Amino acid sequence: GYRLIGARADLQAVGGNPEAYLARRIELAVPEGGKDFAYNDAFPHEVLMDLTGGVDFKKGCYIGQEVVSRMEHRGTARTRALPIRFLNGFGISGGEAVMAGEISIGQAGECIDDRTIALIRIDRLKDALSQGREITAGGVPLVVEAGAFDIINNHHKT
Repeated sequence: GYRLIGARADLQAVGGNPEAYLARRIELAVPEGGKDFAYNDAFPHEVLMDLTGGVDFKKGCYIGQEVVSRMEHRGTARTRALPIRFLNGFGISGGEAVMAGEISIGQAGECIDDRTIALIRIDRLKDALSQGREITAGGVPLVVEAGAFDIINNHHKT
C-alpha cells in the first residue's frame, strides 16, 4: 500500500477512506506516531522502521545513528510493534497497558474494531506464551496475530 499526504478534500476525491486505511495499517502492523507510540519515545527498530524503509543503514551521520546501527547489527531490539486482536470483538481505548498476568509487557495503540498495534517486549511475550499466561489490555483478553511472529522470528535475534 501507499500513504498519501494531502488536503482531506483531495484525498477523499481519490477514494480515500480513513477507516479502511486505519484497518489496513493495523492489519499490516504499520505503526503511526502519536497514535501507536509517542514521538521521541521509541527507537526506529521498535516501530518497525527497519522493516518499512524508514531507516537508511548506509547513510550514517544522523542523530542517533550509532544506537540504530548497533540495534540493526546486533539484532537487539527488545520491543516491537505487533498486531493484536481483542477477543471481546470490539477492542478497547488505545493507550492501555498490555499485561501478561500481573506483568506489563507493552502498550496498546489506536484501535479499530477488535484490532490494534501494540509495542510489546518480545522476551516478556515469549515467556508469557511459554507459560500459558493470559495476555490482556484494559482487562480484555487478546491474541497476538500470526503476522507478529514473522516480525519476531525473522527480524529479532534471541
